Amino acid sequence: MNFQSDPSPRLGRHILADFYQARYLSSPGSVAQLLSDAAASADATVLDLKLHDFGEGFGYTGFALLAESHISVHTWPEHDYVAIDIFMCGQSDAEKALSVLKAYFAPGEERIQILDRGQVPQVADQKAPV
Repeated sequence: MNFQSDPSPRLGRHILADFYQARYLSSPGSVAQLLSDAAASADATVLDLKLHDFGEGFGYTGFALLAESHISVHTWPEHDYVAIDIFMCGQSDAEKALSVLKAYFAPGEERIQILDRGQVPQVADQKAPV
């Protein structure tokens, strides 16, 4: 096979964010609205929202199932930490969703990884589907 030098367009963008010294980690009170707002800012469509509160002092998990993939948040109030996972495909803008989450949690420190997913190399001698 002969691969072209230019990578193919990505199928999706995956953002992994670690927020330290963050706020609003103990109670999922407004997290359903937060996840909806983050998805809307990215032009993504929410299919379902799930929240689980692990009890006083133990944090929560929030998950938004999107037509374009997902957004999840997992909090550890005992460590002032929240882990965020955003994966979006199509025309959705994962970075816009991240901005909404960052404004809400207001971390003192952050570590962010951005991965382009689904960059399958184009094969130069590949024939078009019939």
